[in-house]
Amino acid sequence: MKQRFYKYEGAGNDFVVIDGRTGGFIPGRERVAFLCDRRRGIGADGLMILGHDPVQQFRMRYFNADGGESTMCGNGGRCIALFAEHLGIGGATKRFTGIDGVHEARMLEVEGDRGEVALGMIDVPEIDRHDGYCFLNTGSPHYVEFVEDAPQRGCLQSRRCCPVGRAVRRRWRDECEFCRTGR
Repeated sequence: MKQRFYKYEGAGNDFVVIDGRTGGFIPGRERVAFLCDRRRGIGADGLMILGHDPVQQFRMRYFNADGGESTMCGNGGRCIALFAEHLGIGGATKRFTGIDGVHEARMLEVEGDRGEVALGMIDVPEIDRHDGYCFLNTGSPHYVEFVEDAPQRGCLQSRRCCPVGRAVRRRWRDECEFCRTGR
């Protein structure tokens, strides 16, 4: 079966994106992992499906590269909002449902296949503070470590830390370029 897909990149993360409003694509764990595999498949940090939502303009389903359905991804949220714009869904402001709730994305600038998107994340309901680090949930669970010498560590080049702290999703070893959440 042929499946039309699109490739989007947001702040260093890349995604396979599928318009799932007509059905047909069944995102099994092995299939998603194969598609995200950089040697055998398309290659991506994750896969997203834009689907129907009974209340909002669309629904976002996000899958990690290992094929497991996951929680909200901010860079992915911006990409899927731009994808919705390219499909003609909604106006300059889009409301969509993610696994963690409703999000609002504003199209700040769109030129051809590129765009700048502001994404509203959920409020952080609780911060579990510890000495020098904390756990919080922004739609994805994060471990944040506060560091004093981020510029000396070369955080923007090495991606090992960031000025405010270091956020690493519990499942992943690497950190993404923009928000430093793990990928």
